[in-house]
Amino acid sequence: MTKLTHIDESGAAHMVDVSAKADTIREAVAEGRIQMSAEALQAIVEGSAKKGDVLATARIAGIMAAKKTSELIPLCHPLLLSKIAVDFNFESDGIRATSRVRLTGQTGVEMEAMTAVSVALLTIYDMAKALDKAMTITEIRLLTKSGGKSGDWVRPAC
Repeated sequence: MTKLTHIDESGAAHMVDVSAKADTIREAVAEGRIQMSAEALQAIVEGSAKKGDVLATARIAGIMAAKKTSELIPLCHPLLLSKIAVDFNFESDGIRATSRVRLTGQTGVEMEAMTAVSVALLTIYDMAKALDKAMTITEIRLLTKSGGKSGDWVRPAC
């Protein structure tokens, strides 16, 4: 079994020391989706939601969230991110959000990518909840990561 890096020899949680790691280009891609009623989806597609441009607001929220990940997730390192992209695809019963986060540094950006997707989807919920309080956020997951000592990883097909 792989040793947990955020637990020391005595079992106490600690922030991993990455000072000896080499800077490498690191990237992570994550996704998630929000399922909703046809009425809510139509309002978002048409841009007629009463709170304004839902996807533009969700994109900005996701980008801001990625930059604040170390303030939200204990033991995450504050990172100087060089790229954060949040994109959306309409599906028959909802919206899929995808984030891509990149930096050149000593630690990965998986948590930043998943935080971006999570907050983008929560923002969609907030902006459209008047139309559908039963929206469901699902499938938040890492798709790929690259760089660093452990190398590249791609989510296996289900």
